[in-house]
Amino acid sequence: MNSELAHDNAEALTRVVVIGGGYAGVMAANRLTQRDDLTVTLINPRSTFVHRIRLQQHLAGSGDAVVEYSDVLAERVRLVVDSATQIRSSGRTVTMASGESLDYDYLIYAIGSGSGRPDVPGAAEFALPIASLEEAQRARSALEAAPPDAPVTVVGGGVTGIEVASELAARGTKVTLVCGEVLNPYLHPKTRRKITKKLLALGVTLVEGPGARVARVERDSVQLSDGRALSSRVIIWAAGFGLPDLAARSGLSTDADGRLLTDETLTSVDDPRILAAGDSAAPSDLPLRMSCQAANPLGAHAADTVLRRIAGEEPAPIDIAVFFQCISLGPGAATVQLASKQDAAKRFSLGGRLGAKVKYSSFPGLIKELAHEGHEPGSYRWRFKNPKRKLQVRAKRNELLTIDPARSR
Repeated sequence: MNSELAHDNAEALTRVVVIGGGYAGVMAANRLTQRDDLTVTLINPRSTFVHRIRLQQHLAGSGDAVVEYSDVLAERVRLVVDSATQIRSSGRTVTMASGESLDYDYLIYAIGSGSGRPDVPGAAEFALPIASLEEAQRARSALEAAPPDAPVTVVGGGVTGIEVASELAARGTKVTLVCGEVLNPYLHPKTRRKITKKLLALGVTLVEGPGARVARVERDSVQLSDGRALSSRVIIWAAGFGLPDLAARSGLSTDADGRLLTDETLTSVDDPRILAAGDSAAPSDLPLRMSCQAANPLGAHAADTVLRRIAGEEPAPIDIAVFFQCISLGPGAATVQLASKQDAAKRFSLGGRLGAKVKYSSFPGLIKELAHEGHEPGSYRWRFKNPKRKLQVRAKRNELLTIDPARSR
């Protein structure tokens, strides 16, 4: 009799599966444990949490980017160490690389982003990407095997490239940073000049301008579009991010970059039982900037949408602003580019001790946010909202209808 009751209770539980154990996925999984009548399963390809904003420190040997899931994940969340390979929305199942499958009632797609797929000849063969823990570990091994005075080229003038170049230069590595046309186009020119000055003071050689596009990568050099060749013992590729193709392979609608297309509640435009959060979400085809700053509130909101649907309530639209960009510039140094709530860089930035305090407080701060949500689900709140989001969504819909009048979403 007891076993029959247990079986009936198990059948009554709502099953929620979260794909991806990064910031957004962990936040969503933890938040879902507010209800006792559902099970939460988190699928992730590794058994430890990767504190991604510290990967440049892991690469340079100046910090650790690995955190135990027991430190950030609620006890009620079941962790499955595996990789999702197929989502079958018709049967509500997720198939994994091991061959096992999981059934779900709701699914949160928080698979995140990875390294970009460079179409530059030789890049895939000779350049080392660093967007994942495993990639950063391989690059670190290559650096450790190289002579101390060996030249290193970092390709990519965005946040990752700047942070990697800064960390390596601070430890005495001879670094060249290939920026393309301009160093981090997002930055306000005033902030860009400050960061340039700091990079030069660290000994980083900056290569930017019309001829600074990488044309080819060879085993020991980077060939630029203007004919220059940069001698390099180690080549690190930090140019852009790529999205896993799991959603597209599963027949779900995505944007041009591979993010799952959703409405403003983060619900898939194809299936009300599937939601997205973090880097892999494209609400109204107007995704927020890929960042941990957006990941936590997006993860929380996706969970809230699921919880409201289970409760028979109407989900709310997102109201999240990304309003700064933190860039570390070697140990103990950083610049914080301030932005509008629509994520446009302002003239103002924080540097010196204050900038470093803001940036370096985010390392333990993000982990504390996740851990606190795990202990007290539903406690996380985000203060920064975008009052113009509705106008942006309306403008986007009008743009799409102009292109395709038959399109209704």
